Amino acid sequence: MTGDNPLRIEHIPVENSHPAGGVIALWTIDRPDKLNSLNAEVNAALMSACDAAESDDAVRVIIITGAAPSTPPEGKRAKPASFVAGADISEFVGKSSEDVRPIFESNPWEAIWNLSKPTIAMIDGFALGGGSEIALSCDLRIATPRSKFGTPEINLGLIPGGGGTQRLCRLLGYGRAMEMVMGGEMIGGDEAHRIGLINHLAEVDDLRDKTLDIAQNLGSKSPHTIRVAKAAVRAALEQPFSAGVVHERALFCALFDTADKEIGVSAFINREQAEWKGA
Repeated sequence: MTGDNPLRIEHIPVENSHPAGGVIALWTIDRPDKLNSLNAEVNAALMSACDAAESDDAVRVIIITGAAPSTPPEGKRAKPASFVAGADISEFVGKSSEDVRPIFESNPWEAIWNLSKPTIAMIDGFALGGGSEIALSCDLRIATPRSKFGTPEINLGLIPGGGGTQRLCRLLGYGRAMEMVMGGEMIGGDEAHRIGLINHLAEVDDLRDKTLDIAQNLGSKSPHTIRVAKAAVRAALEQPFSAGVVHERALFCALFDTADKEIGVSAFINREQAEWKGA
């Protein structure tokens, strides 16, 4: 880990950005010697980064990943790859419900989930417990075949506490969510892709390029329309179907009063590249 900052932030320019100056924010959780496990410092850094990204118009897409393993000392075995291997369990020792409730009421999972901008989890290695919940809090998940997913909290006498039971059920359905939560076993990247836990599978050497390609595509869209699209799809999780359709229609119609609708329609008709205003 570099210095005392457990979260490295890199800004990658969006190609042909409109409005100009758009960037992809790449956040790297940087505790490789602890398999990038979540502790109080990481949680605080993620929540702070969410606040900063939400208020920064230049940030169009956010990618979250874990630091690669450090080079081991001579004669020592390298640690395995890890996105986030879960919570730092040492912080649970001796804690009561009164101790943990405020920690879990103000948490990075909801901070990530509530971002209005697209989020992508770029996963290589372990995504377990709280790490799996970080991935589930993102809009898209891209992983390598050697990645491992699971909610092993049951083996500690606990259950997921960062929204895992709810997001797994909505993403995978009741049966698979029950199996993962109650069984506590890990599944590999291939199986995670097969059941829809992740959107794309990429080889280790291709993971960054694949993720950035998707982020560049999202970053090239109208920032305003992207936020509206995300809000419309999210509404399907919160509302009955009929109410969701009404909500979608209201959002759709409101977009007809935006500059970007006129820009997009004109660009399509004239076979030109849309130069969004972001409103």
